[in-house]
Amino acid sequence: MTTPEISWPRRAGRLTLRPPSRADLDQVLTWRNRPEVARWLLRTQVDPDTFREIWLAAVQDPNDHSVVAVLDHPSGGVVVGTGSLRIVDAMTQSHLAEGPWRAAQGDLGYMIDPAHAGKGYATDIAAGLLDLAFRELRLHRVTAGCFADNVASWKVMERLGMRREEHSVKDAWHGELGWVDGYTYAILADEWRSDTTGV
Repeated sequence: MTTPEISWPRRAGRLTLRPPSRADLDQVLTWRNRPEVARWLLRTQVDPDTFREIWLAAVQDPNDHSVVAVLDHPSGGVVVGTGSLRIVDAMTQSHLAEGPWRAAQGDLGYMIDPAHAGKGYATDIAAGLLDLAFRELRLHRVTAGCFADNVASWKVMERLGMRREEHSVKDAWHGELGWVDGYTYAILADEWRSDTTGV
């Protein structure tokens, strides 16, 4: 399956989504390693140079739609969050070399600057990427996961109509909380209705 050319920037609710520039990533790094952000991530701390290198390399990867979310502001655009949509193959029987399972699914993620949390921006980012996944990339299914204690994250997924498909009991080690549960959510293309999200 050939990945279609995607046009950037694009609107997502009140935000503009676009591939990151070095200056954008410098803004993200002012809050990325803060404890209230890092406590819900698998990689709690990142090296700034490595972080920039990975994100800038993703811009060239046709299967990686990692973006910054920018809020228009009189003094210029403010990066209030990030989003990622990674295209992956679906599971299949091992003897099948090709088929509709190739590049059929997406893994969704998002992260918000704590200074802008609680304003619905994570919902805007996730809805914008789900719309991209299903309307332009024609993916079959998108999944996302989080720690079960990250209530704000799984509420975003439920608000967007994603279904909780897995509750893993004490399957991950959390630096502060010890063994914790995890949730996996998913949504199919024929279940997605962007008109209910404001996108």
